[in-house]
Amino acid sequence: MSKTSYLLDTSAVMVFLEDEEGAQRVETLLRNEEVFLPFLALLETYYITLQEQPEDVADKRYALLKQLPATILWSLDEPSLLTAGRLKATYHVSLADALIAAMAIRNKAVLVHKDPEIAALSGIVQMETLPFKKQI
Repeated sequence: MSKTSYLLDTSAVMVFLEDEEGAQRVETLLRNEEVFLPFLALLETYYITLQEQPEDVADKRYALLKQLPATILWSLDEPSLLTAGRLKATYHVSLADALIAAMAIRNKAVLVHKDPEIAALSGIVQMETLPFKKQI
């Protein structure tokens, strides 16, 4: 195990759950590294799944996420809130992306994602980008 810790964005969680390209990398991180899972990733995964699949699938995914070998970040402290506000105002990312990035910064974690909108924050937060879906 390295001293680097990682924080999974919702996009990384969905890659893992849907076994997309990059899922093996997420699994390796979960098995071998310190991983943080922000509450927003649980929330977004739950509602996205509810929009696309039956409620029992969303419930099972939520339960699975809570069982992963990751530390769930259930709250947001004031320094993270202020950092998120600055990121949102300056880089025009979504509120969820600003909050997740602020949590990564606060926890000194590498933000793992495959969200092109988060790329605007690449100079602000350490990132690892998973492969994007190939265009057909």
